Amino acid sequence: MDMDELIAEVRTFEGSLVVVPARGGEFPEIAWGDAFMYYAPDGVMPREQPYGTIIVKDYPDDDRSGLDYPTRWRVNIRVDDESFERLVGLPRRQLPDTWDVSATDTFFAHPVYGSLGWVCVISPDSTGGEVVDLLRLGHDKARRHARRGAGG
Repeated sequence: MDMDELIAEVRTFEGSLVVVPARGGEFPEIAWGDAFMYYAPDGVMPREQPYGTIIVKDYPDDDRSGLDYPTRWRVNIRVDDESFERLVGLPRRQLPDTWDVSATDTFFAHPVYGSLGWVCVISPDSTGGEVVDLLRLGHDKARRHARRGAGG
C-alpha cells in the first residue's frame, strides 16, 4: 500500500477530513506533504489532535525513523492501551528510552509520542490492512467523541 492509496481509503470513511498541506498554503513549510486525519463531517479542521497522521520527512525532534528518503514515509495512529500493547509488545508506560524505530512494515511505538498511545509503521506493506483497520477505529472513536461533545 502506498501513501496515496492509504489517504484515499481514509477519505472514504464517513465524515472524514484528510488535510495535506501544500507549498504556499496556510500551513507552515515543515508540514508540507504530510497528512492529518480527522473526523470532520462539516469539512472544517477541528481543534483537537488528529487520530492519524502521515509524515514524509524527519522532523527536528523526530529523526530516528530515517524518513528523508523518497520511498520512506510513516503513518502514526493513536490507539487504545490494549491495541498498543498487542502491537508493540510493551505497555506504553514501560517503553525503553531508546530502541530502533527505523524498520519498515513493522509496528512500533511512536518515537516521540509512544508514551501517549501512538503507534507507527514506516512504509506499510503487509501491515497495510491492519493500519487501515486501526485508522478506522480511530476515526470511529473521534466520531463518537464529536457526537458526545455536540450533546448526542
